[in-house]
Amino acid sequence: MSYVFSATPTPAVPTPTTPAPGDGADFFSILMWPFKWLVEALLVFWHWLLTSLGLPEAAGATWVLSIVGLVIVVRAALIPLFVRQIKSQRKMMEIAPELKKVQEKYRGKRDQLSREAMSRETMALYKKHGTTPVSSCLPLLVQMPILLGMFYTLSDVKRHAEWGVGGVGLLSPELTKQFYDAQLFDVAPLHTNMIDAINQGQMATVVILIILVVLMIGSQFITQLQIISKNLSPEAKTGQAYQMQRIMLYVLPLAFIFSGVFFPLGVVIYWFVSNLWTMAQQFIVIRNLPTPGSEAAKEREERLARKGKALTADGKIVPMDKYQAEQQRLYEEAQKAKEQAPKRQQPMSKKRAKKQQKNKPESDNGA
Repeated sequence: MSYVFSATPTPAVPTPTTPAPGDGADFFSILMWPFKWLVEALLVFWHWLLTSLGLPEAAGATWVLSIVGLVIVVRAALIPLFVRQIKSQRKMMEIAPELKKVQEKYRGKRDQLSREAMSRETMALYKKHGTTPVSSCLPLLVQMPILLGMFYTLSDVKRHAEWGVGGVGLLSPELTKQFYDAQLFDVAPLHTNMIDAINQGQMATVVILIILVVLMIGSQFITQLQIISKNLSPEAKTGQAYQMQRIMLYVLPLAFIFSGVFFPLGVVIYWFVSNLWTMAQQFIVIRNLPTPGSEAAKEREERLARKGKALTADGKIVPMDKYQAEQQRLYEEAQKAKEQAPKRQQPMSKKRAKKQQKNKPESDNGA
C-alpha cells in the first residue's frame, strides 16, 4: 500500500498550525504532535505489513496486532535503557544503608549549612556508585510520551472519523475510519473507554475493559514483586528505598484502577502488552543477572552446581573442578600472605618489659 510511504497530510488534517474543526492548537497539542506522528507511523506500518500478509484491512484483529507491533518496536528500542534501569535500581538498593547513615548523621539539623552538607554527601555517594534516583525511572519517562501519543491518537479517532479527516501524519481519513470501526472480538470498539461504554450501555465492552485493567494491574504487580522478593540482597532489604518500594507495590494498582477508567481500550491493550514484555524481560534478567547475595543469586548458583558449574568472583561461569582449583589457589595465597605479614606485637607496659628483660638468661644478655 502506497500510503505507508506517503508522509504528506491532507489539507484538512490537524497540524500544530492548522487546527481541526472546533479544535484549538494549544501548547500541549504542539508538544504532543511529534509523538502522535510517530505512533501513527508505527501503527500504519504494522497495519500495512499485516494486510500484506493477508489480514483484512478493517478487521479489529488487524488493528489490535498493529498495537502489539507498536509495543514491540517501542520496547525493543528501550532495552538499553532497561538494562541501565536494572543496574541503577540494584545500586540504589545496595547503597540504601549508606544513605541511611548520611540521613542519620544530619537528623534534626535544619540549618542551611547542614542541609547543604547532607546534599553534597548524598550526591557524592550517588557519583561514587554511578547512579541516581532518576536513572531507575528512565524507561518509564521515555515511554510516557509514546503512551500519551497513543492515548491522544485514539481519543482523536472518533472526532476525526466524524469530520472525515485523518491524523497528524500517515493515518489517512480512510485508515482513521477503519480504526474507528475496529472492534476487539467484534464487540468492543478500540477508541471507547469504560465511562463511554457504561453511558452507551455497551456491557460487553465494559466487561472486556474490566478484565484487561485487572490483567494490566496484575502483571504490573507481579513484575514489581519479582524484584523485591527475589532480586534484593539482605542488606538492601533494610534500607528506606526498599520500604518505599514495598509501599508503591500496593499503591500503584490504585492509580492504575483510576487511570484505566479513562483510557481507551486500545491504550489499555498497549499498556497490558507492554507489561507482559516487562514481566518477561524482568524474569530473564533476574534469572541470569541476579543481584549478588539475593535469593535469585542463590538459586542461580544451585542451578549451576547441578550442572557441574560455578560462578567466579568476576561473574564468569566455569566448570566446578576449575572453580575449586581457583578457590584453593586463592586460599593458599591468602594463607601465605598472612604468614609473611609482620606479626602485630601486643603493647607492653614499661614495668612488664623491664621484668622480662631481667628474667632473660645471661646468654641472651651477652655483650
